[in-house]
Amino acid sequence: MGRIFQARPMVTAETHRTTLFEIFFDLVFVFGFIRVTAFMGDRPSPVRLTQGFLVLLLLWISWLVYSWLGNQARADVGVMRVGVTGAMAAIFLAALVIPDAWATGPGTRAPRLLLVLSFVVVRLIHLALYYWAADSERLRRTVRLYALSSVLSWIPLALGAVLGGTAQILLWTVALTIDMSGGVLASVLSGWPVHSPGHFTERHSLVVIIALGESLISVGAGIGARMIHQRILLAALLTIAVTVCLYWLYSASAATAALALTRESGLRRDRVAANSYSLAHFPLLAGTIYVALGVEEVFAGLAHKESHGTSEWIAAIALFGGTALYLAGRATFLSLSVRRVRLEQFLAPVAALVLLPAGRYLPGLAALGLLAAFLAALLSYEAWTRRSATIGRAE
Repeated sequence: MGRIFQARPMVTAETHRTTLFEIFFDLVFVFGFIRVTAFMGDRPSPVRLTQGFLVLLLLWISWLVYSWLGNQARADVGVMRVGVTGAMAAIFLAALVIPDAWATGPGTRAPRLLLVLSFVVVRLIHLALYYWAADSERLRRTVRLYALSSVLSWIPLALGAVLGGTAQILLWTVALTIDMSGGVLASVLSGWPVHSPGHFTERHSLVVIIALGESLISVGAGIGARMIHQRILLAALLTIAVTVCLYWLYSASAATAALALTRESGLRRDRVAANSYSLAHFPLLAGTIYVALGVEEVFAGLAHKESHGTSEWIAAIALFGGTALYLAGRATFLSLSVRRVRLEQFLAPVAALVLLPAGRYLPGLAALGLLAAFLAALLSYEAWTRRSATIGRAE
């Protein structure tokens, strides 16, 4: 009981690692990602993909600020634990109304306002806890700077919820741009200290793994309760192959980047963390969710025994465009962390986009097979080049 009602925050040390409570906290984001994918998969269109992207960014900011908070002070102790639990409830409510957040017409404003209110509550709790847990005047100044930009971003966010339609897309784009820019500006002007590089890198790796799991969840969403047949079984194997390849492509990069962040110190460490993790990991997350959407569309077509291509352009864009976004995020992550990107890592997003037209005209199962073959070839080539480079250094 003493840990629950502890009066002061427990500031983290260099050796701090991710707590079980933080993993539990991530569960509401699993639900949020499922809701976003379900929303985009219901009558998919370019507008829906854009709307889904904005909601993903909103969820990303909500997760991101608490990953930084957990690096500053233990999230599973005292007032911090109570506050983070309250934020979980608000995020859960926001995720619940995501499919209705873009509806238009009479009586559709309430879900949008509830989503915005939930997001504001999440952010207010975060700002209050971070200011309370700050162990230096420099950090308190950083929180105050970020609070100003955050409050400013809530104005277009609320206006967009009131107006709806195209105005909502434009105003929410402005709001989220202000919010992200405010965090970057606060980092540049004052700095967000990273106490434990190990905790920070673990948190970001875990959220990527959670997002990758959405690809597997989408298999069930796509087929529903329909009878399983051989083509669905083959597609399931291809989906697990795609997911495994995406994971290994990330994990090889993450290990190198984590070591590089550990070797940094002071303001340099703080800025590398903010740029390579807080900024560059969002394309990784968004790309993964789009791939999950593409998988869901392929399985929906197979379950209905449709023989045409991958649901016009939308599923192809989700599969191959999502993969390109993921690979572009990985290249950006490497360039900002280890400051070295090999040629094949730089060209991989372009290659994924080149395959997109083929994905449009191939049957869904063949398109999924093409994506799996591309990722397996990329993974194999990168493993071969790393092994060759290691042998070359040894000689």
